[in-house]
Amino acid sequence: MPELPDVVVYIEALRERVLGRRLERIRLRSPFLLRTVHPPARDAEGRAVVELRRIGKRIALGLEGNLYLVIHLMIAGRLRWRPAGAAIPGRIGVAAFDFDAGTLLLTEAGSKKRASLHLVAGDEALAGFDRGGVEVLDAGLSAFREAVLRESHTLKRALTDPRLCSGIGNAFSDEILHRARLSPMQLTRRLPEEGIARLFEATRAVLEEWTGRLRRERGDGFPENVTAFRDGMAVH
Repeated sequence: MPELPDVVVYIEALRERVLGRRLERIRLRSPFLLRTVHPPARDAEGRAVVELRRIGKRIALGLEGNLYLVIHLMIAGRLRWRPAGAAIPGRIGVAAFDFDAGTLLLTEAGSKKRASLHLVAGDEALAGFDRGGVEVLDAGLSAFREAVLRESHTLKRALTDPRLCSGIGNAFSDEILHRARLSPMQLTRRLPEEGIARLFEATRAVLEEWTGRLRRERGDGFPENVTAFRDGMAVH
């Protein structure tokens, strides 16, 4: 599943390609992808993209008129940037978003289609996708401590629970715990203050390092080899 570093780099690549561009058409191959009925998908067509933001592991494209397309890639969803009007790939293609500068394809491997697309109106509706987890790269130690100690969980679960920590999944939680030299099964409320500080620093370091690494790998292109486990990871 694409996690915080992957989603950040996806958004940066999209910002270069679609910000200020008009979404000309949405093509849906999978009837299960779009999870909302009102407003209808056609209402998004013809509107320019005015912002892009990350909400946990979701990508939100803000459109003129205070509409938002919210994409959740889940485990096997991936984004591809192709020339304008590109065909939706046969077995794995689920949607295409056509701009004059190119087409954004959404693909999903495997038989279980879990990726989702929502079209919502207004900031309040968009805020409903925020599960409330702390943004570790923007937070201080005290906010991080409050989040991980809010409930009694294993460290692994605390890091991957979107209500506690935002944007972290299986792969990067393992990297973080390895860096912090902490057991995934350690209970949060039994972690000493020094351990919380070590976990905080490891979380920030791993997310910052991998975001930087993925930026360098992308260069000026579009991320094409997004995978859960990568060469250079300490655990996987």
